[in-house]
Amino acid sequence: MKHILFDSTARENLLPFTHTRPVADIRCGIFTMRERWEQLLRCSTGSLTEYYLSSLYPAHTADGEILYINGAVFATQDLCNTVTELGSGQVLSCAGIVIAAVLPFFSGSSAAFNEHIQSLPASEYTGSIMTLANVWDIFSLNEKAIALDFPIITAGRESAPIPEGVIVSGTHQLFIERGANIYAGCIINATTGPVYIGKDTEILEGTLMRGPVAICDQTVTKMGAKIYGATTLGPGCKVGGEINNAVFFANSNKSHDGYLGNAVIGEWCNLGADTNCSNLKNNYDIVKIRHEASGKDVSTGLIFCGLMMGDHSKCGINTMFNTGTVVGVSCNIYGGGFPDKFIPSFSWGGSDGFVTYNFEKAMATAERVYARRNKTLSNAEFEMYRYLYDETPGIYPIAH
Repeated sequence: MKHILFDSTARENLLPFTHTRPVADIRCGIFTMRERWEQLLRCSTGSLTEYYLSSLYPAHTADGEILYINGAVFATQDLCNTVTELGSGQVLSCAGIVIAAVLPFFSGSSAAFNEHIQSLPASEYTGSIMTLANVWDIFSLNEKAIALDFPIITAGRESAPIPEGVIVSGTHQLFIERGANIYAGCIINATTGPVYIGKDTEILEGTLMRGPVAICDQTVTKMGAKIYGATTLGPGCKVGGEINNAVFFANSNKSHDGYLGNAVIGEWCNLGADTNCSNLKNNYDIVKIRHEASGKDVSTGLIFCGLMMGDHSKCGINTMFNTGTVVGVSCNIYGGGFPDKFIPSFSWGGSDGFVTYNFEKAMATAERVYARRNKTLSNAEFEMYRYLYDETPGIYPIAH
C-alpha cells in the first residue's frame, strides 16, 4: 500500500514556511515530520498538498487504496503500528484531529480532501498525540521532538568516540556520527537533554552546547558559538553567536555574533553580522504575531517568541527584529531601527520603508546562493516562486 502525507487545515497556521513546502517537510526535532514517519514506517511517502507545490512534492499515484497520514502529526512507533492496521475505508482520529485513513486515491485539492475526510466516521485513537498546530509550535515543541527522535536515530548504533580536548557531561545522551569533526576546547552538556551531532559536521574550537541540541549533517558551528537547547540546526547550516531554542530548517546561515531566540529560520536564509532578535517584550506580556492567512494578529500564549523567517530571506548587518516578527519568503531587509513586525514575501527595505522585490532579481540571488552549494534552481522551483510572487498582495511599488 502506498503512503501519502496530507496537509491538514493547520497549513494556514504554519505560514510562511508552508508557502514553499508541505506541512510534512517542516523540521522539528532531528527529523522533518516526513522523515520521522518514513523512519518508523520504513517506506517512502508522497504528498497531498497545494497544487502549485505538487511538481516538487508529488503524490506518487498508484492503483488501489492509499494510507493517508496527517503530516502535522508527530509519528511514534505506537501510532505507526495503529495506522498500518487500518482497513479499507477506516479513519483514525484523536480529539477531532484526523490522524490517518485508508481511502482510494484522491485527485482533488488538500482543502477538498480535508473536507471529505472530516465527513467520514472515525475510530478514536486512545493514546495521546503531538501535532504542529501553529507556527510557534515548531520551536516550542522542539525539546519534546528531539527527545522523541534521539532514540529513533541512534537505535542499535554506537556513537563515534569523543575527540581529545572536548569536555562532555552526560555522555549517555550524546551521539556523534562518524565523520563529524569536533575540535578541542568545545564543551557539550548533555545532562540537560540529548545532543546529536551529524556526519560531516564541523564543530569549531570553543563551541558551547547545552542540550537538547541537534546538529545535522554538514553543519558548521563557528568558534565560540553558544548554543542553548532546545535548538536544531538542520543540514548545511553555518551558525555563530548566541542561539537559544531555535530551529533552522537547512542551508541557512547566522555566521556571526548576535542573538537569536525562540525562533524558526527556513532554508537558504542569511542573517548578517550582529543581527539581534528580541524574544521577550519589555513588559513581559504575551507575544502576538501576524497570522498571515487571516491578516490578523493572534496571541501565541507565550512570553518568549522571536523571529519567524521564510525561505530565501536575508537581512543586513546590525539588523534588529522586534519580538514576534514574521518575515515572508525571499525578503531583503536592511537599515537601522526595527522593521515592521510583519514583512510580506518579496519585500525589499527596512524601517525607512519597503518596495516589492523585483522577481527576476530575487531569482538571480537564489541562483547565486544555490551555486555556492553546487545546486541549481529547477524549473519547478522557479514556477513555484513565480506563483507565490503573483499571489502575494502588491502592497508596495516594485523595485527596478
